[in-house]
Amino acid sequence: MPATLPPHLLFGAAYYAEYHWTDRTALDLDLMQEAGFTVIRVGESVWSTWEPRDGEFDLEWLLPVLDGAHERGISVILGTPTYAVPPWLQVAHPEIAAEVGTGRPHPWGARQEVDYSHPAFRHHAERIIRAVVGRYADHPAIIGYQVDNEPGMLLPHNRSTFQRFVRRLAATYGDVDTLNREWGLTYWSHRIADWSELWTPDGNSLPQYDLAWRRYQADLTTEFIAWQADIVREYATADQFVTTCIAYPRPALDDASLSRALDVTAGNPYYAMQDHLDASEELTAVTPWTTSGVSGMFRQADRTFSSKQERFLITETDAQSIGGSAFNLPPYPGQLTQAAFAFVARGAAMIEYWHWHTLPYGTETYWGGILPHNLQPGRVYRELSEVGAAFGAIGTTLDGFEPDADVALLWSTDSRFAFDFFPPLMDDAGEPAAASYERIFDAYYRGVFDAGAQARILHVEQARHLGAAELAARFPVLVAAGLYVADDETLEFLRDYADAGGHLVVGIRTGYGDHEARARIEVAPARLAEPAGVSYEEFSNLQKPVPAVGVGSFAVTAGATAEAWADGLLPTDAETLVTYDHPRFRDFAAVTTRPHGAGRITVVGTLPSPALAADLIRWTTPEPVSAGLLRGATLPVSVASGSLPDGRRAWFVFNWGWSPQTVDLAVAARDAVTGDEFSVGDRIPLAAWATRCFLSSTSTD
Repeated sequence: MPATLPPHLLFGAAYYAEYHWTDRTALDLDLMQEAGFTVIRVGESVWSTWEPRDGEFDLEWLLPVLDGAHERGISVILGTPTYAVPPWLQVAHPEIAAEVGTGRPHPWGARQEVDYSHPAFRHHAERIIRAVVGRYADHPAIIGYQVDNEPGMLLPHNRSTFQRFVRRLAATYGDVDTLNREWGLTYWSHRIADWSELWTPDGNSLPQYDLAWRRYQADLTTEFIAWQADIVREYATADQFVTTCIAYPRPALDDASLSRALDVTAGNPYYAMQDHLDASEELTAVTPWTTSGVSGMFRQADRTFSSKQERFLITETDAQSIGGSAFNLPPYPGQLTQAAFAFVARGAAMIEYWHWHTLPYGTETYWGGILPHNLQPGRVYRELSEVGAAFGAIGTTLDGFEPDADVALLWSTDSRFAFDFFPPLMDDAGEPAAASYERIFDAYYRGVFDAGAQARILHVEQARHLGAAELAARFPVLVAAGLYVADDETLEFLRDYADAGGHLVVGIRTGYGDHEARARIEVAPARLAEPAGVSYEEFSNLQKPVPAVGVGSFAVTAGATAEAWADGLLPTDAETLVTYDHPRFRDFAAVTTRPHGAGRITVVGTLPSPALAADLIRWTTPEPVSAGLLRGATLPVSVASGSLPDGRRAWFVFNWGWSPQTVDLAVAARDAVTGDEFSVGDRIPLAAWATRCFLSSTSTD
């Protein structure tokens, strides 16, 4: 964490006084202060207010907000307004529109319609950044800056963007003969004799081309955000941070690369509420930007931590229903508190809501804020006031907090890009399934959560940076699920991790492709078949779930199934743990394991159902950290924990459902909010949708 962030938890909302029909800034800020707010975010959405006409600036309208916030002890994050282009700029320079296909500009009327590499846009963007930040950088309320907003929404096909892509390919591959060989352009007569012959992405059918295009688009996003951050740092003081807010599903985004240009990561996790947070329910997500299920919400937090492997900021999350006029699921009482503490438990140093007041107009009319349309403080305001009071009581206790992890999961942005183009899974209609990579990854993340363990998500390069021995020492279980795009060195690193004492769990498609997303011409799983003692030559989609059968002492939960996929695993000297109850697929193993060096390699040849995934994690991690904090806690109760610099643990207990629960403490503890002291064996009641935060009295290591 940068030293510029305060040691206490930040708590607040995005605040847009300019969206009100009347001046109520003082009233709003008073209500925020009463609710325990310590931070607001301002200014990022209204370029046309900052600069109503070309070169004509109005910079003073924000001053009453900043002065009023400072008077009440509320800090401010100031945003640059570059993601929402004003109409006068669209009219003066229509060529800045991002093309969604070659020669097809994105229509104006929404936001982020721009090719942010275009020189005309950059000129005006730099001018407004310098005007706004230069005006307010020395204001005592400002603690940091958000540059742009949720970048990477489009894949611009503008001619100049494509020409730079071709130049990049020339620099990477050197000559067209190398490109022809590496991309296999002999296929379907795609060989080129000159760089000018490369076709535009619109009609492309080749996965190697698409992976290069997606990598390039992600780099454009990273470069744009780094460019803005550099400008802002010319004005920022030493105690002010620079960030952007990340929407992780964006198509032109490599979050690890982008975050390197920032002082702290900030993310916008949106999640479906009501029964979507009931641990006894199985509901699907309803929008592309929301998750369903408790594990999905926790995964969003852990993905945000993964970008820099540091504590992070939540710049936007649900206050009421988020998702449009036909999606109205306001939280059950207690769920907002649960979500806030869930994010904190996985490393959030700030919780900000989208947003303070619900708008009476515009696209987001039914994206509910803390205040409803009538602008009167209601149930949501009252519950969040209780969260603010709880954060105030916790104070600086969580300074230096680091979330615990029983299992590490590898994240591969390249594999996500590759599966967006060539999905390996089918949807219910038998069509290629969108978000196949996320489905594979989330199967294991949910398995960790349901097993009562905790996860750390590592980008591949972050894991390799630690080294095999250090990775094995810090994370004794490592899951590589869907790691399709991987160079030889990465696969050999996974083997070395197991050799160094780690337990490597290999999921489907791992090791099947190389760094160019070419299918490898070697025994699968590549570089791992021999040390794992198992290989396969055929694979199949599963058109319906197949019952999983435990072998020997491996226990399989009733109803556990293999889903969506089956590798035809043929063990050589590996032990079979699970097979299939199916007349054909029973000829293969579903899960195998074999010692390797000081560790072990387990190969999972299917997409495990939630029950089977939890079985696997319980087997790899029989004593998770949570077992040392609570005795016998199982869903709907979950535990999330982390270490403090003084050796104690902070831990958070949740009841995800309507039925009251009771938990038994395995260590002496103090309630971090109320100060109440508890002894080993004390039974703690949990009401419906309840949340408790404890501090161990001594080190639990």
